Amino acid sequence: MQAIERHVESLDWVSLILLGAFILLSLVKTAYPQRFEDFISLLTSNKFMVFRGKEYKAFHPFNILMFLVNILSVSLFLFLVFELLWPGTLPASPSILFIRIATGYASFILLKFGVEKIIANIFDLDRIIDYYLYQKLAYRNFIALLLFIPLLFFFYAFPPTALVLYIIFGLVILTNIISLATIYKQNQNLIRSNWFYFILYLCALEIAPYIILYKLITI
Repeated sequence: MQAIERHVESLDWVSLILLGAFILLSLVKTAYPQRFEDFISLLTSNKFMVFRGKEYKAFHPFNILMFLVNILSVSLFLFLVFELLWPGTLPASPSILFIRIATGYASFILLKFGVEKIIANIFDLDRIIDYYLYQKLAYRNFIALLLFIPLLFFFYAFPPTALVLYIIFGLVILTNIISLATIYKQNQNLIRSNWFYFILYLCALEIAPYIILYKLITI
């Protein structure tokens, strides 16, 4: 009877990342229990936006910690996409690919937020933009948190197919669009009185960066 060598990919680094994310969530829940409770109910209640948004602090410690969880969650999902769709272009170490994805994703989001803050400061719109960034960051952190559920199954139970990843990717994009539409609806009076600047902002800072990123990835 001939022995067949079995290659099993180590998931130790994934386990450490997921553990780190759970530790961050525990810290958030311990340090800000009421804020975390309001955040978790974001899907069914607007309490988090109405009461917490009055502080106008997009970079509140709570949001920063949740953004770190966001980076880990989204980067793990993008890692699965790269691993399944472009296997021939992967580096020797999967963890290196994850680090590259996480660094690129975090840099893109922070650079985009930084540009928005600079423009807000130039046009004396800091209070308005801070509230907008707060809303947008809250929704995207919540969406990233929801991604953890399928990620646990994908890494430890059922490896995903390309179709499943496409569906989830589509749902994430759709949910982001819905969240932006919700934010714009909540601020429709302000948008109506400044519609020209809103269209300019939408094209320059919400659409153009993603088109440029897509072009860079597909070169």
